[in-house]
Amino acid sequence: MVADTPPDSGAAYTVLARKYRPRNFEDLIGQEAMVRTLANAFSSGRIAHAFMLTGVRGVGKTTTARLLARALNYETETVHQPSVDLTVDGFHCKSIIEGRHMDVLELDAASRTKVDEMRELLDGVRYAPVEARYKVYIIDEVHMLSTAAFNALLKTLEEPPPHAKFIFATTEIRKVPVTILSRTQRFDLRRVEPDVLVKHFDRIAAKEGARVDADGLALIARAAEGSVRDGLSLLDQAIVQAERGATVSAAVVRDMLGLADRGQTIALFEAVMGGKPSDALEGFRALWGFGADPVVVMLDLLDHCHGAAVAKALGPDALTLPREQAARLAAIGAHTSAGTLSRLWQMLLKAHDEVRRAPDAMAATEMALIRLCYAADLPGPEEALKALRDGNPVGGAPGGGSLGGGGGTGGGVTAQALPMAAAAAAPALPVLASFDDVLRLIAEKRDIGLRLDVEQFVRPISFRPGAITYEPAPGAPGNLAGRLVRALKEWTGQPWLVAAEGGGGAETLMERQKREDREAMAEIRADPFVASLLAAFPGAELEVRKLPGPEAAPIEPDEVED
Repeated sequence: MVADTPPDSGAAYTVLARKYRPRNFEDLIGQEAMVRTLANAFSSGRIAHAFMLTGVRGVGKTTTARLLARALNYETETVHQPSVDLTVDGFHCKSIIEGRHMDVLELDAASRTKVDEMRELLDGVRYAPVEARYKVYIIDEVHMLSTAAFNALLKTLEEPPPHAKFIFATTEIRKVPVTILSRTQRFDLRRVEPDVLVKHFDRIAAKEGARVDADGLALIARAAEGSVRDGLSLLDQAIVQAERGATVSAAVVRDMLGLADRGQTIALFEAVMGGKPSDALEGFRALWGFGADPVVVMLDLLDHCHGAAVAKALGPDALTLPREQAARLAAIGAHTSAGTLSRLWQMLLKAHDEVRRAPDAMAATEMALIRLCYAADLPGPEEALKALRDGNPVGGAPGGGSLGGGGGTGGGVTAQALPMAAAAAAPALPVLASFDDVLRLIAEKRDIGLRLDVEQFVRPISFRPGAITYEPAPGAPGNLAGRLVRALKEWTGQPWLVAAEGGGGAETLMERQKREDREAMAEIRADPFVASLLAAFPGAELEVRKLPGPEAAPIEPDEVED
């Protein structure tokens, strides 16, 4: 349902987004859950003192805030309490709609971010409303307030006077402090679904005396991305693309939006999935000649990949596309494994980023298409492993080529050649036979943090290949066992079980080194010569240094002959 405002040729033109702004809660589309919650709250008298409206741009946050202000102050000769039924204007509705009511203050936080401005605003909260039931403060884009302004607002929200209500609207809910959010009743205004937008735009076009093709309306709804205001702005632009009384076709809308023909991009996707680089490049160059943006083409390919995966899981009826296009994507999904579609999705994401950043977007798109074509029918890890096990060649290049490329009879990669090449190229994995081997491996891998923690906090209890049990020394980090498991699995190529138990462990490496140092010092002090020196020099300190062993003297040729 839309506000029934017929066109007036004598007045100044008003854009559709303003002309058909909802006048009551029934006009809001796609927000039934919020309207139901407010209606129940009003009927039971459980009305919150502060509301937080959040959602994407153009979804109706500010409009909902104004409707909520009208509902809170709704009053007629027969109704004397808040109501969501605004079909009949109340005493205060007209002035609230026009923004001139004394008790409804609408502010933009982007222009009033300072704490002094917020304090000035809140000074009037303690005074009762002049005319209406409640004094309502509507603060749009509330996330723009400074930290000090939020702190000034916090006390009022914590202990508000009974006659004051606050309505906040924001597109960046994560930037609002949790202390503010916890004191408000939050409503997340949802994106409006494309099929709902299409019906909404069709009704508005009919009221404007314009005709827009159904596929054109679908393109506008898709480009709006759930935003009613954005969609109405595009519809306003589309209506003037044709003469009065003529129908605006989907091709005209597509050209206005700078979109590629969906049928042609589906054909491009079919060429990619079929591993046909020549057809894919010719299809893209045709789109380029019609003025298609390479980035938009990559987005369409991502959309088609998603559509094929959804159709594979839920059937073609789950796609909001014309029947013929949905059937084509469903056919691709039926003949393609879920793993292949998932890999293609990841490659398309990377290709989209490359095209967006490349200095020559067309060249980047063509290189991406070639790469996608040659990777479309490559086997996944499971299929490759099965082929190796069965002794079959592992191929995947378009046109029946093999993964190894090249011509002749020996171009394929066989199951016998791959393991031999892998064995020759793969480095030998270490074999650990004792806990000392574990310490040695950690030192070789230069993991300083893990090495220090293992040497300081691990008291070994038992060791066998693949399993370590130890007693944690006091102060051991709680994640030590998990870190050791991940490191050993990465370095040895096999799973490990590392368990920390209560007691009974041997010394840690550091404890053992300290004990050996103490024993060595005691033995040195017991030497008669050292004891006499210490007695002759009272207060002297004994320091022990370990010197490297003497290098063997080079052997002279004469000594060899002797």
